[in-house]
Amino acid sequence: MASPSHTPEAEHASTGTTKIKVPVQDEQKLKQWFVGSIDSGTTSTRFLIFDGTGNPVASHQLEFKQMYPHPGWMEHDPVEIVESTQKCIDEATKAFTEQGHSVSNIKAVGLTTQRETTVLWDSETGEVLYNAIAWPDTRTQAIVRELKERKGADKLQEICGLPLSTYPSSLKLAWMFRNLEKVRKTYDEGRLVFGTIDTWLLYNLNGKENKVHVTDVTNASRTMFVNLHKLEYDSIVLDFFGIDPKKMKLPKIAPSSDSEAFGSLASGPLKGTKITGCLGDQSAALVGQLGFSPGKAKNTYGTGCFLLYNVGEKPVMSSHGLLATVAYHFGGERKPVYALEGSIAVAGSAVQFLRDNFGFIEASHHINDVAASVDDNGGCVFVTAFSGLFAPYWIDDAKGTLFGLTAHTQRGHIARATMEATCFQTKAILDAMEKDSGHKLAELAVDGGMSNSDLCMQTQADIIGIPVDRPVMRETTALGAAIAAGFAVDVWKEFEELENINRKDRMIFKPQMSKEASGKMYKRWERAVEMSRGWLDFDDNRQSS
Repeated sequence: MASPSHTPEAEHASTGTTKIKVPVQDEQKLKQWFVGSIDSGTTSTRFLIFDGTGNPVASHQLEFKQMYPHPGWMEHDPVEIVESTQKCIDEATKAFTEQGHSVSNIKAVGLTTQRETTVLWDSETGEVLYNAIAWPDTRTQAIVRELKERKGADKLQEICGLPLSTYPSSLKLAWMFRNLEKVRKTYDEGRLVFGTIDTWLLYNLNGKENKVHVTDVTNASRTMFVNLHKLEYDSIVLDFFGIDPKKMKLPKIAPSSDSEAFGSLASGPLKGTKITGCLGDQSAALVGQLGFSPGKAKNTYGTGCFLLYNVGEKPVMSSHGLLATVAYHFGGERKPVYALEGSIAVAGSAVQFLRDNFGFIEASHHINDVAASVDDNGGCVFVTAFSGLFAPYWIDDAKGTLFGLTAHTQRGHIARATMEATCFQTKAILDAMEKDSGHKLAELAVDGGMSNSDLCMQTQADIIGIPVDRPVMRETTALGAAIAAGFAVDVWKEFEELENINRKDRMIFKPQMSKEASGKMYKRWERAVEMSRGWLDFDDNRQSS
């Protein structure tokens, strides 16, 4: 594969969008206004403070513990997530004031979180009833298999946009009902509270005594409980899962940008500051990439990899393995905006796997150097199906499988194959999106940790055959939450005001590989995917019922 071919954005053709330059005096004013952003991801928490031009001026990050009690299980400590969030707010705000800024100029705070991850607690005591079951967790495979045979299962995706799989919150809740006596008892007594991570954080950050119980439309749409067309809880779906909303409290659903719905910080250096934006992390990244018009798309290479494609003000139900979801809803007179989504369960987590389990590298960013030590993958293909395969395949009995090992194989070949796994799955999603939408993307906007690798992004451009567009400032998820919060308090009032945010010096990776060569690589990948099926024996998987 040739060396990375990338150019600054100024060198590539204009998209045809009219650029509206913010007047100089307004820009100077915006630099004195700030918005905080809580970014609670799958492996770490961050708090960033952006100025009104979209530049981060202070930040702090803490990793939190990942728990894998059984193969396929993944859990987080909900209390640790709250504590890490409070610590990040404290430290970033300290750095902010040490620069000479005043906290009074922080107009609002936005929140973006990992989605689907499920928390249950007692409404009277606030006690967490079990660890948070994280979105990649696959313990529910047997339950999924069973529910697919239940009457009405074939109607669910048309209502909520999501297929029955291990992915959404509904299945994690079903497992807790079946396996945790404390959960069943609390439910029977009418004290059970359900939430995703955004709801749990808002409950705590507002002060438990205030009993704030709210979510936004983007997070709510990942539970399976919400009618995607009406954006309200659907009785057919709740009945299918056997949920009585009188016994289990479901969070109020609010727009992603709202001046009142999410409350305010109850303690710490920003006490009293309103929380006015809330988005699931992938929706936040689309907002941070300014994907406000139909046809805009972004791909975030984080723990997993998620491609969102703006389809406008009506949901589009996929017939090619993708998910229908809410992109964002900025409230007021604005209508909700929907997206098609392709979800890849394992991306950056495969790099962490090489680091933590095999000791291939000392730090995740070293993967680029190891992969660059060889010219190609040496015939290796790594199907990184640690949580089965998500979109567009939805193969829940696949397992991580490494093909093509020979005596020639070196660390670099496996490192390349690990990167390429995400790139191949992205191509599969783009192909499905083209079939569903009838349009082929002209270029792909990217962000997230793996996008820092020039080699990975050049590989991505070669495999999908279109340019890959990478911003200099890659904290687009946190930026998206800040934009949602800022809109609610009039830091910005129109999308056009944002058009220059994070546009300078973007890097464009242009395809260098021939279609024939990339097609041959992709054909080998597809063969490997088929061979990774069927490793799981449901009869022996006693932990997932």
